[in-house]
Amino acid sequence: MSNNEDAVKQGLFAIGDKNLKFQKYFTGQTFHNSLVKDPNVNVTVSNVSFEPGSRNNWHIHHNGYQILLVTGGEGWYQEEGKKARLLKPGDVVVTLDGIKHWHGATKDSWFSHIAITAGTPIWEEPVSDAEYNQLSKEQDND
Repeated sequence: MSNNEDAVKQGLFAIGDKNLKFQKYFTGQTFHNSLVKDPNVNVTVSNVSFEPGSRNNWHIHHNGYQILLVTGGEGWYQEEGKKARLLKPGDVVVTLDGIKHWHGATKDSWFSHIAITAGTPIWEEPVSDAEYNQLSKEQDND
């Protein structure tokens, strides 16, 4: 099994189904499990899991925000104009309204997070293989 595959697939929340609805906004295979999708609540809560090397496109949350609670594996989070941040279980990321960013698995590890999202996502260009392949776990993540 791949690095952290068991931790992600056997995590606290079910991995869910292949993320076919949003596949056009992702590179590689991801999985989605909607935990809270109630029309009377102004946020969605989902468990999102990524196979090694998979990631979402650059995107912005318009009139909202996104909070990521890392639950398994290792992944990356990057805001436009900033260095990528290596994420591990227990890490928390808060993305404010209008901040262009992306997140996904490292090249050699499965990755999962709970995404608490408000507002409308505006999907943009994919993270290029060149950009992604430059990332190194040894880089300075300050």
